[in-house]
Amino acid sequence: MAHVISDECVSCGACAATCPVSAISEGADKYVVDADTCIDCGACEGVCPTGAVKAE
Repeated sequence: MAHVISDECVSCGACAATCPVSAISEGADKYVVDADTCIDCGACEGVCPTGAVKAE
């Protein structure tokens, strides 16, 4: 299961910088995870300052 980013995202980019497969990109209102690319490693979840990244 891919990770998802909730509306708590403040668009800091910490998750995107940490993703080893570049599955996270900046969306219109928040960062988004490409479910097809995500390897579910959880690296993004650990660096999010707001807790917006969760396992789906």
